[in-house]
Amino acid sequence: MIKVDVIIPVYRPSQGFLQLLEMLDKQTLKAEKIILINTEQKYFDKLTEGKNLLNQYHNLVIRHISKEEFNHGRTRNLGVSLSDSPFFIMMTDDALPVDEKLIERLLAPFEEESVGMTYARQVPARGCGVIESYTRSFNYPAVSHVYTAKDLPTKGIKTFFASNVCAAYRKSIFQELGGFIDSTIFNEDMIYARGVINKGCGIAYAADACVAHSHNYSGLQQFERNFDLGVSHAQHPEVFANLSTESEGIRLVKQTCAYLLREKKPLLILKLVWQSGCKYAGYFLGKRYGHLPKRLVRLFSMNKGYWK
Repeated sequence: MIKVDVIIPVYRPSQGFLQLLEMLDKQTLKAEKIILINTEQKYFDKLTEGKNLLNQYHNLVIRHISKEEFNHGRTRNLGVSLSDSPFFIMMTDDALPVDEKLIERLLAPFEEESVGMTYARQVPARGCGVIESYTRSFNYPAVSHVYTAKDLPTKGIKTFFASNVCAAYRKSIFQELGGFIDSTIFNEDMIYARGVINKGCGIAYAADACVAHSHNYSGLQQFERNFDLGVSHAQHPEVFANLSTESEGIRLVKQTCAYLLREKKPLLILKLVWQSGCKYAGYFLGKRYGHLPKRLVRLFSMNKGYWK
C-alpha cells in the first residue's frame, strides 16, 4: 500500500471542516497522518470545543501558528516538514471528498514513475450559483489527462494548471525542486507545477478523484482574487511569461453565455458580464501593481497581510 499524508492549512474553520475529517477517516486508502497547520488557535478551539479530535482521529497532527506567520508557500512547506511519507496530499479546509475513494484515485496516476503531481476534480458544493457551477465544469472536466512539457505549445498555461484545493505530490520530486516558493501572495501550486513540467515530469488530472468545492464570490471578491493572481504572474515571469491567460478567459465567458441561453437564464448574462469585468480589471491592475500607490495595492488585494 502506498503511504501518504494529508496536509491541510486551516483558518477559521466551519462545520464543513469537521465533515472533511470524517470523510478522510472513511477513505479506502487512509492517510498515515492528517497534518493541520492552523492559523489563529482561538478560531480552531471555538469550533472544536467539547470535541477531542486527537482521541477521535489518532493520525491527527495539529500545529498552531499566528496570522503573521502565515504565507501560502511557507505554511505548506511547514506541513510537509512534518510528513515522513513518500507521497503527500495538499487540501484546503473547505474541500469535501465526495466519496471514500478520493485518496486511492488521486494517487493512482503515480503508478507511472514520470508523474510528479496529480490534482483532483472540483465539483460544485451545495448552494453553488449557476455561473460558478458552469465555471467548475469548464476548469475541471470529466476526462482525465496527463500533461508534460511537450504540451506547452498547444495547451499553454493549462499544461501546468493544478490546484492545491486537492493535489498530491511525489515527495522525492518535491524535495529536488526545493518545495513551494517560500513567500508568495498566491498561486504557489502553479508556480511549483511549472517546476514539475520543467523537470520533465508529468502532471496528472484525476477526474475520478472528486472534491466538492466552490465559492459564490461577489464582483468585488472576484476583483481582489484576480488582482492577486495578476500580482503573482507579474512577480514570476519565469513561470507565466509568454503564456496567454486572457484568451482562455474569453473562451470561458463565451461558453458560459451559450450555456445560460440554453438553460433559459438570459438575465444571468448581466451578472456574468459584471463578474467577468471585475476579474479582468483585477488581473489587469494586478499585473501592473508596481506602478500603483502602495495604499491602493493593499486595498485591491484579497491577501492584505502579504503586504505588511
